[in-house]
Amino acid sequence: MTQILLTLEPAVAHFYTRIAISAGIPLEQVLQDALFKLAGELSLEAIRNAGAT
Repeated sequence: MTQILLTLEPAVAHFYTRIAISAGIPLEQVLQDALFKLAGELSLEAIRNAGAT
């Protein structure tokens, strides 16, 4: 896997840290899952927009 360094606003880091603690999984996994989900949503939106033209 490729490692990427992210810089987060303190409030964002706190938010995702709380989610990680609540879910009992590492912060890195929470961020990875959130980014993966967003990428899927953006891809679907792009496909929809490509079909509309």
